[in-house]
Amino acid sequence: SFLYKELQKAIKGFVVMSDALEDLYNAFTTNVIPKMWNAVSYPSLKSLGSWTRDLDTRLDFICDWQVNGTPKSFWLSGFFFPQGFMT
Repeated sequence: SFLYKELQKAIKGFVVMSDALEDLYNAFTTNVIPKMWNAVSYPSLKSLGSWTRDLDTRLDFICDWQVNGTPKSFWLSGFFFPQGFMT
């Protein structure tokens, strides 16, 4: 992603470390979800590593649904807003 590449450049001293890049760096080094990701994500108290594995599993569920059609059962906690699915 763009921010990750910019972060790599900032760490090497090629670009200025902005507040957003510093937040991203601090989140990566402390294994927490970056604030900018948390602002647009589903609520979670997981560590960054656990959160990314969970996100990957959720994406696999949605991709499988798209490729193979409606599943026979639904992983409700995999939805961002399961209440909306149930109504």
